[in-house]
Amino acid sequence: MKRFLLLFVIGFLLQSCARVGSPVGGPKDTLAPKFLGSNIDTARINVPRDIKELRLDFNEYVTLKDINKNLSISPPIKNITRIIPSSIANKFVLIQWKDTLQANTTYNFNFGNAISDNNENNILRYFNFAFSTGDKLDDLYISGEIKDALSLKKAGENKFVVGLYQVKDTIDYKQKPYYITKVDDDGYYELNYLAPGKYRMIAFEDENGNSMYDQGKEKVGFQKDPVVVEKSISGLNVKLYPSKKPVKYIETKEVPGGVLMTFEGRPDSVKVQSQSEKLTDYKVTHAPKSDSVRIWFDAVKSNLGQTNVENLKFGYNAGTKKDTLYAASLFYRYNTKNTMDVNSDNGGGMLPPKESFKISSNYYITNINTDKWVFRTAGDSLNTLPFTARISETNPYQIIVNADFVSGKKYQLTVPKETVSSFYAKNYQSKRFDFEADKIENYGSLTFKLENVPTSSYWIQLVDSSEKILYQKYTKGSEVKFDILKPAEYIVRILVDNNENKYWDEADFQNGIFAEDSYIYYKTVIVRPLWDSNETWDLKDTRVLDTSKFGTQKTNDSASPKPSNSATPKTNVRPELKTDRGSLTPVR
Repeated sequence: MKRFLLLFVIGFLLQSCARVGSPVGGPKDTLAPKFLGSNIDTARINVPRDIKELRLDFNEYVTLKDINKNLSISPPIKNITRIIPSSIANKFVLIQWKDTLQANTTYNFNFGNAISDNNENNILRYFNFAFSTGDKLDDLYISGEIKDALSLKKAGENKFVVGLYQVKDTIDYKQKPYYITKVDDDGYYELNYLAPGKYRMIAFEDENGNSMYDQGKEKVGFQKDPVVVEKSISGLNVKLYPSKKPVKYIETKEVPGGVLMTFEGRPDSVKVQSQSEKLTDYKVTHAPKSDSVRIWFDAVKSNLGQTNVENLKFGYNAGTKKDTLYAASLFYRYNTKNTMDVNSDNGGGMLPPKESFKISSNYYITNINTDKWVFRTAGDSLNTLPFTARISETNPYQIIVNADFVSGKKYQLTVPKETVSSFYAKNYQSKRFDFEADKIENYGSLTFKLENVPTSSYWIQLVDSSEKILYQKYTKGSEVKFDILKPAEYIVRILVDNNENKYWDEADFQNGIFAEDSYIYYKTVIVRPLWDSNETWDLKDTRVLDTSKFGTQKTNDSASPKPSNSATPKTNVRPELKTDRGSLTPVR
């Protein structure tokens, strides 16, 4: 019995001594871990190339937080086999690898904010450890700021990284940069322990954490000319922009009226040919810079997919090799529910003053017959009112209806069946649209006087905090006026059409092409009912928009719509608002 008790006491004491935890009593620990030493000589030069590990000792137990996210090694060391601590705190950090190090090279291990003590989570911020396999430690640096040119979110946690590629005859951008570092939450970066030389600089939003730029999927910024590092450089700032996606076929699927072919990237033009014997009568529509193509046909008349699933085959060319057709196919089954329909674009039944009434269709509209359409004042079944209707010049899925709409009056527009036509279909049922012409006193206006205005055309956009475009104009000149605006608080953005192609072009890092110019007004704008707001904006003003109080200011109209407070940034800022259907008419 005594022997059993003795063993129990010894085991309890050993377990207590081995436990890593917070001390009981005493003042709270507010100090970050202190670095004591390393397995590498303190001079950190002439380190053997065949060394396979780095050990860093600290004065207390430490943990590693998000090590894959925080740690960057420049130049990259492949085949990292082990990192300690992983799950249990330790008094040292150990990194092991299989690679043989390069000769006469300075290596920098940048831990970011990964190292913290185990007790109070005090972070050892921006800890770097460098050593050289040569007889000197390179000590040049580049520093600056990285900003998202179009995002409306406040500075905070980000996934931005900055890298340098060595300028050579050929540069493999699918490899990690030779030097790389994380950008802190204030947008500041430092690339340390650099060797003299010429480098291609890139900054990007490393969404997947692989330390490599993924074209078309991650925002990017860069210096067009090589950065010559002969001495340290401060204030080298870069802005990130959406990146141009390479054109790549995704899929072909059945949709109302035919099939839809989609692409990653946005081809200027797409050629499509049917390679199925039964499909000889069809139409192809594609809006330039759209990521989708519609192939229209009469499935019933062509006896396609009526009783069995059929393998439809197409050849396509999306502007790569002009004389080459690539294969695309799908298993097609006709869906009897996919009929042509029309609906109102004016949500809520209120038509803003001076606005046209808009009708949209799920089919490409080729013709309208308005002879049987009926337009009248609500409640008046005897008299009809004159109106005009036309297919939109910019959006073939939309009909524009104009009349002498009187403020405060209610109207009815009846569109009988088979009066709106597509290539192989007509609207299958009649629709009546009820709406009211809203009063001018429920709206305000906004005038912008611009200084240092672009010489080319531009889009000026009014957006909410989620970057949804509520109003926009494609214009030129130094003064812009929005006549009819809903009372609300708006963020104002300008996208410049530098090349006048009526499309805002993204950044193309591989070809060294910058994104077209953009500007964000440094303050939010409030529009009030019956109020003409005037703003002066110098586009050279570098003040930054603060969205922290967005949506908290009140207008004079308590019933005014309030923009969303969510600040989820999106990369799709294209003014033409692309959809599966092609190009939609600008909002305003």
